[in-house]
Amino acid sequence: MSETVSPARRAAQAVDALRHGWPLAFADGPVLLPVETAIASAATSDSMLISAARAATLKLANQREAAVPHAPVLIRGGEPFDLLSAVPIADPALDLRNPFKGPFRAAAIEWAEAADAAMELARIAGILPAFMVNPDNAGEAHSITANDIGAYTQSGSLRIITRAKLPVTASENAEIVAFRSSADTREHVALIIGNQNGDRAPLVRLHSECLTGDILGSLKCDCGPQLDAALHAMADHAAQTGGWGALLYMRQEGRGIGLVNKLRAYSLQDAGFDTVDANQRLGLPDEARDFATAARMLDLLGARKIRLMTNNPAKVDALASAGIEVAERVQHQLPDNPHNARYLATKRDRSGHLLK
Repeated sequence: MSETVSPARRAAQAVDALRHGWPLAFADGPVLLPVETAIASAATSDSMLISAARAATLKLANQREAAVPHAPVLIRGGEPFDLLSAVPIADPALDLRNPFKGPFRAAAIEWAEAADAAMELARIAGILPAFMVNPDNAGEAHSITANDIGAYTQSGSLRIITRAKLPVTASENAEIVAFRSSADTREHVALIIGNQNGDRAPLVRLHSECLTGDILGSLKCDCGPQLDAALHAMADHAAQTGGWGALLYMRQEGRGIGLVNKLRAYSLQDAGFDTVDANQRLGLPDEARDFATAARMLDLLGARKIRLMTNNPAKVDALASAGIEVAERVQHQLPDNPHNARYLATKRDRSGHLLK
């Protein structure tokens, strides 16, 4: 492993490798080949790394062991795995077409840190969290250490790159600010409504990217209406009080699991699962958003004391733990519709969102 390559760069290259279907070679750990994207068609292995939630579906873990759905589980089969047999194990969408799997048994993981890092790298890459372990015929592997991912996800290197006036429907007096980190390929933005005033706590909304809701007008969630209502609330606040607002548009689709995996979860919802259970069947966390980066964005904007528009107490706690004072939580709830009523009820009943 080259001494000149930084941990953050190795992790970023690992994410790219997973998206291209290349294996990862962990220092003091295994070689792991991503099942979903693998291009090594002749690869075979006697074991696989999957999530605890997926292992529970395959009857390899009890409810206590699967309490952390994104946790890794090592499984072995009676015969070696090839890609043809590995893909149905990885993808819950194929369960009805491939109902009989196994027999498998769970095995102890002697490289727990590498296993945890691999599952998190898969989430960042937006692929299914499933790997063939030390496969034959996998091709050249990208070298990485389990600790590299910490450097990739840290928000300290985030900085403002540029800003420009951007009149929008809600307010002609608006400015867009672009942020970039050397340790992350995602580029976040903030939309400032009104005149920035360091003496006033701005009205702030953290909004995670939602292609289906924000752009396509999906009725399955409330993201689009929440975005529009937040901008208009900030415009009214600025006009009536002379204060200002900041909408942070975070590039973390699907609560941090990525667009494709979010759509996979939608497909599972069509089969009757709620949003939490759908994510768990994919072996992915229900909540994987990066609030530390949002806190860093606010800090760079000089907004260390804010009024936060949210019904999610976890956002308040996360920002507070990152050094941002939430002077007031401002209710931000919109009426449901027949398509998103269950989604909103799940956020309330299983994710702790408040009604007011």
